Amino acid sequence: MIHDAQMDYYGTRLATCSSDRSVKIFDVRNGGQILIADLRGHEGPVWQVAWAHPMYGNILASCSYDRKVIIWREENGTWEKSHEHAGHDSSVNSVCWAPHDYGLILACGSSDGAISLLTYTGEGQWEVKKINNAHTIGCNAVSWAPAVVPGSLIDQPSGQKPNYIKRFASGGCDNLIKLWKEEEDGQWKEEQKLEAHSDWVRDVAWAPSIGLPTSTIASCSQDGRVFIWTCDDASSNTWSPKLLHKFNDVVWHVSWSITANILAVSGGDNKVTLWKESVDGQWVCISDVNKGQGSVSASVTEGQQNEQ
Repeated sequence: MIHDAQMDYYGTRLATCSSDRSVKIFDVRNGGQILIADLRGHEGPVWQVAWAHPMYGNILASCSYDRKVIIWREENGTWEKSHEHAGHDSSVNSVCWAPHDYGLILACGSSDGAISLLTYTGEGQWEVKKINNAHTIGCNAVSWAPAVVPGSLIDQPSGQKPNYIKRFASGGCDNLIKLWKEEEDGQWKEEQKLEAHSDWVRDVAWAPSIGLPTSTIASCSQDGRVFIWTCDDASSNTWSPKLLHKFNDVVWHVSWSITANILAVSGGDNKVTLWKESVDGQWVCISDVNKGQGSVSASVTEGQQNEQ
């Protein structure tokens, strides 16, 4: 069973990972699908893969039930294991690279309840910071905030370097979404708890931003619900949830389009649905993609009018 599939920055390569312990990389240019690497190193199902930004070279991270995170690097056309992180006591469920502006930093969420942050310090060395007991029973997902100051599109004085604060969101088996921020001393601190789900949070996705004042996070859960969280005022850091939809089955993943105006949702019903916010603030389903059937049909959630 394939657990994750991720395109690289340029959309020319696809990385997949699977229950058979493998990570595979395909060349998908011109509609083709050529296997270019079959990476073996994990000793259990591999849950997730993540591409680093190409300014750092061709780098891919993978995480597995075997408690390990492996960072793979391509050198002269050959993929090799560059680093192995074995600092967790249980399955590592999620890996996410920080925005490239911060350097090469990988967040890893594990069933042991901890989140580790691996920072590349040069010459093959990685520094590890660990947030213990981030989520009781376990962490299922991590997602970085964009390296854009909310409101900077409107307010930013030109020529002034913005004051970036590193932040990321995590989702766990305690039914919570937590927001973390890096303090000035380099330590990570829990900034906020977001409560709305009634079962395990399966995925969180912080929306990309061009610097508008509103920050947005999507979350999905075992409870079948998808919430859109918004924060209109960075100083008060108040987040309000809006129910996008209640599905009849577990929702595994949420993923934003690069412009953050469309959200893809995939669930236990083997469907991927695409959602868009209408003018009046309602979230409308704009397509249904049945896996394996390739059909796309426009539909609208019950009680909502199609606003064309």
